[in-house]
Amino acid sequence: MRLSIFAPVAMLIAPIFALPAINADAHTLFGRDSGSYTVSGLGARKQAIIAAGGNVFDIAIAMLETETLKTDYTYGDGKTYDSANFGLFKQNWGMMRVCGSRYGFAGQSQANWNNGAVLNSNIYADVATRWDCQNYYGLDAWFGGHRNGATGLTNPYTSDINDYKTAVYWIQSQLQSNSAYLSDDTRFWYYVKPI
Repeated sequence: MRLSIFAPVAMLIAPIFALPAINADAHTLFGRDSGSYTVSGLGARKQAIIAAGGNVFDIAIAMLETETLKTDYTYGDGKTYDSANFGLFKQNWGMMRVCGSRYGFAGQSQANWNNGAVLNSNIYADVATRWDCQNYYGLDAWFGGHRNGATGLTNPYTSDINDYKTAVYWIQSQLQSNSAYLSDDTRFWYYVKPI
């Protein structure tokens, strides 16, 4: 008889165990597309971007690309040649070798893609190259190429690229809402479908 007391409780708990893993699509699980939390050491990384000549927009891009504002992700972001990504902003070699003039990337071939790895250890080169490329392509084309490579450069107004822009601008607006966010450990996030 005592077992029957636990039956209603078991029925309430059972659906919890049927949920997908937390690492699944958080947007679907929680119905949210943005938020914030703290990441130890993030404030120092934000300040490093600013010290290297970056601004709030740069921090927002990096914050969307990496959780820790560090370059400890898989080499090349798991990609090679023109698709390989480097630095805090995960800049692709295909764009860097066209527009990255201050650190000598412009004019290099696709085969030299490993040269982009300097962005993983030189934040000054990373910030300068991002700005070189934005100035070269213009903001909309830069967003397109950054998000979707050569295809994005020729068609920078897809819904996916617009979603990416929205995410960057939302993070930027949160960072600008309180000057403390430029030096504390708060990380803002915005769900963008992985590609």
